[in-house]
Amino acid sequence: MTYIHSRSLSVLALTAALAAPLAPALAQDTAPAPDAATGSDEGAPPEAQDATPAEPAPEAPTATDEDAPAPAGDDSAPSTEADSATPSDEAPAPAEDSAAPAEEGAAAAEENTAPTEDATTAPSDDGVATAEEQTAAPAEEAPAPADDSATPAEEGAAAAEESAAPTDDATTAPSDDGAATAEEQTAAPADDSATPEAAEAPSNEAAPYAAVTPADVGSDWPFWGGGEAAQRYSPLDQITPENVAGLERAWVYHTGDLPSGAAEGKYSPENTPLKVGDDLLMCTAMNILVSVDARTGEENWRYDPEVPAKAIPYGATCRGVSVWTDPAKAEGDACRTRVIEGTIDARLIAVDVATGEPCAEFGEAGNVDLWEGIGDKVPGWYAVTAPPAIVRGVVITGAQVKDGQAEDAPSGVIRGYDARSGELVWAWDLAAPDEMRNGPPEGETYTRGTPNMWTTATGDEELGMVYLPLGNSSVDYWGSNRSEVENDYATSLVALDATTGEERWKFQTVRHDVWDYDLGSQASLLDYQGQKAILLASKQGDVYILNRETGDPLTPVGEVTDLPESPVEPDYVADSQPVSEWFDIRKPDLTEKDMWGFTPIDQLWCRIRFRQARYDGYLTPPGEDWYIQYPGYNGGNDWGSVAIDPERNLMIMNYNDVPNFNRLVPRETADAEGWKPINETGNGGGAGAEGAGDPQAGAPYAIQVNAGWQSELTGMPCTRPPYGGITGVDLETGEQVWDTPIGTARRNGPFGIPSMLPVKIGTPNNGGSVVTKGGLIFIGAATDNLFRAIDLQTGETLWSDVLDQGGQANPITYEVDGEQYVVIGPGGHHFMHTPVGDALVAYKLPSGS
Repeated sequence: MTYIHSRSLSVLALTAALAAPLAPALAQDTAPAPDAATGSDEGAPPEAQDATPAEPAPEAPTATDEDAPAPAGDDSAPSTEADSATPSDEAPAPAEDSAAPAEEGAAAAEENTAPTEDATTAPSDDGVATAEEQTAAPAEEAPAPADDSATPAEEGAAAAEESAAPTDDATTAPSDDGAATAEEQTAAPADDSATPEAAEAPSNEAAPYAAVTPADVGSDWPFWGGGEAAQRYSPLDQITPENVAGLERAWVYHTGDLPSGAAEGKYSPENTPLKVGDDLLMCTAMNILVSVDARTGEENWRYDPEVPAKAIPYGATCRGVSVWTDPAKAEGDACRTRVIEGTIDARLIAVDVATGEPCAEFGEAGNVDLWEGIGDKVPGWYAVTAPPAIVRGVVITGAQVKDGQAEDAPSGVIRGYDARSGELVWAWDLAAPDEMRNGPPEGETYTRGTPNMWTTATGDEELGMVYLPLGNSSVDYWGSNRSEVENDYATSLVALDATTGEERWKFQTVRHDVWDYDLGSQASLLDYQGQKAILLASKQGDVYILNRETGDPLTPVGEVTDLPESPVEPDYVADSQPVSEWFDIRKPDLTEKDMWGFTPIDQLWCRIRFRQARYDGYLTPPGEDWYIQYPGYNGGNDWGSVAIDPERNLMIMNYNDVPNFNRLVPRETADAEGWKPINETGNGGGAGAEGAGDPQAGAPYAIQVNAGWQSELTGMPCTRPPYGGITGVDLETGEQVWDTPIGTARRNGPFGIPSMLPVKIGTPNNGGSVVTKGGLIFIGAATDNLFRAIDLQTGETLWSDVLDQGGQANPITYEVDGEQYVVIGPGGHHFMHTPVGDALVAYKLPSGS
């Protein structure tokens, strides 16, 4: 294998990270751990409140520790392509009457990620926005509505022209306390008192609307990723390395959404709430929307969309919600601010943030059917599990298309909807972008089988853009039947004009992907060396920083050549692949010495299996014989994404480091085994790991995946630990500052029996972290059910609490009445073999401390 270094950029030395542990999250294909009995409540203060649904939170003991078992483009093309035919190649200029749609309304100033020392503009404890937080971009009157002949993508686009040009003051950095500057574009608060005044914004009749500058992260957590930049960083600093040992539970709330009947063994909530005003806004595994008092944990309201269990794809998952404030509505109007979610039965739902009542003007009684234009409805095949991005009033969503079923699968189309009316504004079908812009012609569907976006997009209100981490085509492990356009876009970060759906640029991380290395991590916006940038982490462990206006790399990108040849489709697998020369966490190729076992017999078995397998190092392609894929398809870094501290200039990334053990299964063998796609069998099967007996109908092979390569004898991984880690990386140099395993052996052991050993081995992990100005990282993620506070500077764990369910969710932090809270909705995860639950757990320092 040969590495070719990039010539266009100064080559940075490959970091010592190559020797650092890496750890793909282990999506195991065995049955989930059964609900465990209540154990001890170590680490939980007796005064914590345990709130039940729809009732005040009574005083009760905290949750306890349950000891349940845990276990594409052409080969020579550049990685980045900008579409010269669209206006997106140009950097957005201040709006004029003659501005192009891609440039209109780009008045917001460039985001500066380095907070200032000024704390005088801190948002008030009650969530009321400061003057800066209430700014609306436009200064002129709203234009007249578009005529009847305009397309949905054109209607109302003129409003963006009215955005005022940025002033010199707009380039100042955000204050440490989180008060918003003009360039920090975040979601509108749920509390009407914290929303931009309707009179300051135009009231044009259809999206896209003019750019606004709502409140930033600080006392609130208004986006899934914290702020619009998705850095998962908070400027709060009340909790520090010096006092975190005193952190205790403030309250525990239970949603009441637990698996039963057909949903048993299929729950993986992965939920992260928003905090807006005085409330936490969240969705449960089955898409029940809930509002909870952020101070007490008492439920305000709930709305149940009654999603059926048959709609569950791999898992019942709702990672989060989004909020939007209608500039045309006055304070007190119904649905002035609305909560919007995508559901696993493929709907967009909008409800009033104050009451939970559906927004009548949004779609049909608050519902938009995302199956429209997709084809025959097959529950579980097409599902939304991520919160939508909302840019200039356009709600942008993709969907998860259940992997490995058939080449003739639902489309990966990305669509933008009017946040007020629910009407389609545009559709981006990568195989037919112009023909499908306003939806498919009558009797047709969006192009089937194309790469989809199952994870979370990132919006950019200032530039009017949205950044889409795309997955693979619908059949992951066979590529010869893919179209040229599928090859061009699969496993790419794609930037679209959020107001029109037109492509700006794309950056591909894997060519002709036959490893299921789809992009799972949400990209993060940042200012990098004076340029508007976007940071992307991949499942292979590469981290790239790109110019977010053009897609051009800002850090060195090289090529790896002399790759292993495919035994089944040699003319398809690419001869070279892009790699980051700035930072990656890949470790050296596996050897027989890396094989491991809980007992000598187990280790011997794994060594025999290693010798029997085909393994030619990184990017060993699929074949009929058992082969080793390293890293496995869960990373590297996955949906939990990275966190960025803009003050210390650090990136924090947790990761996995386990292989998969796979083989292609000839069609006749798969047919004899009865492996059929979901559209032929329905969705009543079990919840095995992705790739575990997937039929891949339409391809000459099915696929069998042993995710995490577990020993057939004991169920333990065949490679030696660590299986997961967390690292701090200097953003200026790309060098590791520290790296350490994350997760102990206390919940893991042979045959699913917890060893209870407090030994730090580094476990598979799912979920991300939060970093704070106070100098801490908060993270669950690992399979030992511990929620941790880690020193941001050293990687040392300073505090932990035992959860009674798996911590596979991203935490948040916020402020109420001058007190900093940290919250996680752990939920557990059936793939990770951690106990499933329904808790939302809040922590703070003792009052008066």
